Amino acid sequence: MIRPAVFTIPPHVAFVDALALGLLDRTRGDPMRLARATVLLPNRRAVRALTEAFVRLSDEGGLLLPRMTPIGDVDEDEAIGAFADTLAGGAELEPAVDDCKQRLMLVPLVKRYLELHDARERVTAVEALRLADELRRTLSQLQLEGVETKKLLDLDVGDLAGHWERTLRYIGIIAEAWPKILAEEGEIDGAARRNRLIESWTAQLIAEPPARMIVAAGMVATSPSVARLLRAVARLPDGLVVLPGLDTGMDDEEWKEIRYRTADGEAPGGPRQHDSEGHPQFSFRCLLHRMDVGRGEVEIWPYATPYDGPPERTHIVTRAMAPARFTDAWRDLDLGDDALAGVRLIEAATPGEEAQVIALALRQALEKPGKTAALVTPDRGLARRVAAHLARWGVALDDSAGVPLRQTPPGTFMLALAEAAVQQFAPAPLLALLKHPLVRMDGRLDWLERARTLDIALRGVRPPPGLDAVGARIEEAATEARSDEKKHRLRALSGWWLEVSAILDPLERLFANPQVSLPDLIDAMRSAAANLAGDELWRGPAGRALSELVQQLELHGHRLDPFDPPDAPGLLAAFFQEAAVRPPYGRHPRLSVYGLLEARLQRADLMILGGLNEGVWPALSQPDPWLAPAARAQLGLPGLERRIGLAAHDFVQAMGAPAVIATRSRRDAAAPTVASRFWLRLEALGGEKVTRESALLGIARALDAADGPPRYASRPAPRPPADLRPRSLSVTGAEKLKADPYSFYAERMLGLTKLQALDEDPTAAERGTFLHSVLEDWIKERPHDPDYLRIIAEKRLREWDHHPLMKALWAPRAMRAVEWAAEEMARWSAEGWRALKAEGKGRATLANGITLTGMADRIDVAAEGSLAIIDYKTGLPPSHAQLTGGYALQLGLLGWLAQNGHIPDVTAGDVAALRYWRLSGGNIAGKASDPLVFRRQEWTEPQAFITDCMRWLDELCAERLFGDAPFTAKLHPEYSTRYRDHDHLARVAEWLGRSE
Repeated sequence: MIRPAVFTIPPHVAFVDALALGLLDRTRGDPMRLARATVLLPNRRAVRALTEAFVRLSDEGGLLLPRMTPIGDVDEDEAIGAFADTLAGGAELEPAVDDCKQRLMLVPLVKRYLELHDARERVTAVEALRLADELRRTLSQLQLEGVETKKLLDLDVGDLAGHWERTLRYIGIIAEAWPKILAEEGEIDGAARRNRLIESWTAQLIAEPPARMIVAAGMVATSPSVARLLRAVARLPDGLVVLPGLDTGMDDEEWKEIRYRTADGEAPGGPRQHDSEGHPQFSFRCLLHRMDVGRGEVEIWPYATPYDGPPERTHIVTRAMAPARFTDAWRDLDLGDDALAGVRLIEAATPGEEAQVIALALRQALEKPGKTAALVTPDRGLARRVAAHLARWGVALDDSAGVPLRQTPPGTFMLALAEAAVQQFAPAPLLALLKHPLVRMDGRLDWLERARTLDIALRGVRPPPGLDAVGARIEEAATEARSDEKKHRLRALSGWWLEVSAILDPLERLFANPQVSLPDLIDAMRSAAANLAGDELWRGPAGRALSELVQQLELHGHRLDPFDPPDAPGLLAAFFQEAAVRPPYGRHPRLSVYGLLEARLQRADLMILGGLNEGVWPALSQPDPWLAPAARAQLGLPGLERRIGLAAHDFVQAMGAPAVIATRSRRDAAAPTVASRFWLRLEALGGEKVTRESALLGIARALDAADGPPRYASRPAPRPPADLRPRSLSVTGAEKLKADPYSFYAERMLGLTKLQALDEDPTAAERGTFLHSVLEDWIKERPHDPDYLRIIAEKRLREWDHHPLMKALWAPRAMRAVEWAAEEMARWSAEGWRALKAEGKGRATLANGITLTGMADRIDVAAEGSLAIIDYKTGLPPSHAQLTGGYALQLGLLGWLAQNGHIPDVTAGDVAALRYWRLSGGNIAGKASDPLVFRRQEWTEPQAFITDCMRWLDELCAERLFGDAPFTAKLHPEYSTRYRDHDHLARVAEWLGRSE
């Protein structure tokens, strides 16, 4: 019997370089032997890496490369490329079903199952797609592992819960019917096609061994069909199998401790599969069993390269990964002083700090000519942060994993378009769409100017849904604009909005339907996108990826049942997340970012292992929603811990580089983190031999650190010249000038007013405005009819039906307040008062030259001609201390304006009453209070209070408007809590409560 030719390359040896060197040495003297050879590799990235290794070794002249073919590892979503048609010996099979088509075909099947067996009334298309993707992976794994449908249907599920029994029965039916469904389409499942092609070629190799060299290299986790292929290759006359990182030095007892199970039953070692799957050698244990090769038959690949790391470190790291039962041997392990030389551990405080440290290490590597460095991490967020930091120094980082389409400008644009439509063009998503960088690249400045004007017009509470409501809000803003220039801009905006709404109208009509089909959605979105972004949307790698995906969705979208419009953004996001946009060539040639799969066979002079936290590296085990763990064990499928074992193997491989930096952060965005089990094992074994890096951490912290201790701002107190100070004052402005002069200064002299937020929740001010307008309309139209007040309120509340907060919470409170107002008005009328004027605006020039303005919520008149001033409050009225200290001047100053004839339609007369009406609508619907009564005692009379208010006003004007007193921020903080719009400008948090 031919001894199998199986080799392994230790982790400290650069795999692809050693492989290329060995193949060149074995074919030396016969260049055509190498050219005729076939090298089977796990994925396309390995093909590229081996090609580059051959190029590095061919400095002397040209070289005819062997045929390098990816065949796909069991846990890799890789097509098998040229292997499909050229190596299969003419095997004719149907084409593999397209991935997008397969996903869309499985969604209706999943949805039917959920509707039959789930109590929920509605199953979203997004949830059905997620479960369809999981079902697709499960079906592929069943195919790859060679599990027959009969075994799935005959599975013993007696000990499983009822829902697992139903799920297993359903997946058995699907597994049996799925090939027939695809056969009707003239296609075949990709995993099944791959298995058949591999089996066909394996049979050919056994029946007719080829004369050329066949090499299979780099396989880690393989399906039974690939294992049989490797078994055949290893026994060919000119065949080789080269494994990455098989531990040939492991103790035999420890090797036997790695237990596993196959679909045919338990393998030697016992049934405790879950105890061993997390071991880095578990996949090799399974593979060698399937290849019928003993570990002792595997030889060390006898080639070294200039890129190798120290072999002593490989021994230490592999010992650190020993099963728990063998860790007591660590006490007897002889660690030299240089055992972990070249390995540095860096523990950062936050993910941002970790990314900064990694970026510095990569940038530092570039200082040595020819030195290469790579970041290895499964955390794509960390990789993006590092790339952003390197961009500060003009270094473009090559991320081999690419970027999800949903994170590229074309992807975000399409998602913004869907989000705006599903939210019926509410202000925030609408403006996010119109301001997107891809929109109207030609004439961009004019377009942005219009979009910013629209932004201002839409500020405040969300308007009713729909494009027409946006146009109405623009018209309303134009009507209310105070300056002619602003009116002109808003009028011009109306014409621009007509063009925009015409572009978006088809989408609005589509989303108004109860159900939307995917082809109709894509067609409408593509039409709107073409009008908004034009050709810019389809340019570059991301644009091409979007174009391909859109074509696939249009071609196969009819497979998906119509769905509810709110599902559209999530559905598109799921498709965009799966589409990766690979970076173009031209990035930095000596720096790279690898995921664990990409780094498995590649090597750099400096390997940075980032994100070594539990849940990241290794990732958390993701449960299979279709097969229970017990069912997977019975079927011989990989357990949930298998990926942890592969992550452990990748860690060991990366630790073999000449120089290694391992990093982690002590917390993430949400909570403290736990160090990776690999990190903890290395620390436990290495002890004081582990070098902890501090220099890079110090530089990272110093980069963005402030110079010296923080310097706090002092309390602002601007002192403009008296001739520049205002000569007009409102009754509420007087209160602000008294309590917080800086807020008055910022608003009146600097012209800074706070912009309302987009989609702002209705505030107490909104409810106050509503109540004011209802009471105003009532007084103007039918003030003696309490029932009419209720009719007006109900009519106006219907305008808020589109806003759930107003409709559900505030509408009942508003009606209670209105009903209380009607009752109070009846009582007030019984005392002889009659409503005279609502929203009465007054204006007068005082003796000192100041123009005083104000508006009274309501003015009532008695039979003898005396007046009453009533002010509505939705919050608390001013306190007694505010009234007696001159910080609540409004009622007194309005009284002076009224009794001196400065309010139109109000005959001059003495003010006999001042009142606050608190319209809360809460447990106490409303309350009328007399500000001149304190603790049931009248502390002053209306005329005396009005006189005091005018005196306080004169003193205030003399000091603040005619004098040189500074406009000090928060001069009286106890009375200025309601003036907060300019606190950030005044940097109040920096000085309030601090000593100077």
